Amino acid sequence: DALNALRRQLGPASPSADLDAGLLLAHVLGVNRATVAADPDRVLSEPQLQALSALMLRRLVGEPVAYLTGRKEFWSLDLEVTPDVLVPRPETELVVELALDSLAPVARPAVLDLGTGSGAIALAIASERPDASVTDVDTSVAALALAGRNATRLGIANIRFLQGSWYEPLEARRFHAIVANPPYVADEDPDLAALAYEPREALAAGPRGLDALAVVCAGATLHLHDRGALIVE
Repeated sequence: DALNALRRQLGPASPSADLDAGLLLAHVLGVNRATVAADPDRVLSEPQLQALSALMLRRLVGEPVAYLTGRKEFWSLDLEVTPDVLVPRPETELVVELALDSLAPVARPAVLDLGTGSGAIALAIASERPDASVTDVDTSVAALALAGRNATRLGIANIRFLQGSWYEPLEARRFHAIVANPPYVADEDPDLAALAYEPREALAAGPRGLDALAVVCAGATLHLHDRGALIVE
């Protein structure tokens, strides 16, 4: 009953009301969605109902579910997510796929992830290629701390973190692949209003949305090995 009521209430505000409701209820109960489905007669306590109602109100005004639960799955990795970083999107997994394809013939590759945020792209690559040496760069100390926590919790050790703007902390190092999901939305794009809860610096990049991409592309020639790949969203 609680799940169905939550679905109905979220329906007008969310295109994924069914998924959102399941995730929020599982979060409040401290279980996974499969456990919720397997035990439909579980009785919710009054504190649990109040917590669920509070999360619903936050979701109704547009706050992402990942910020409400503090978790987001990416590449089958359970990532901690906070408002300090962009919520990882499923479509960004294509960057990981293309990077892994490009690295397939390379033994012990060096990989660079620019603007790492939660570490989603870098951690996915590092988990698939334990022989790789992966470097994460971000200007945000909070983002790097979050990515570091994700790496530690997931037991991914072939990764290191550097604080700085794009290529600045790298000196003359070169990589077999450079990956990035940089901000690429124009500063005045009206769609930014729907993303108000996410960090603007991870979304918007100048009047045409190309400022960050220009820096990433320009610096790649100095930091890629011959036949290396630059893959950006």
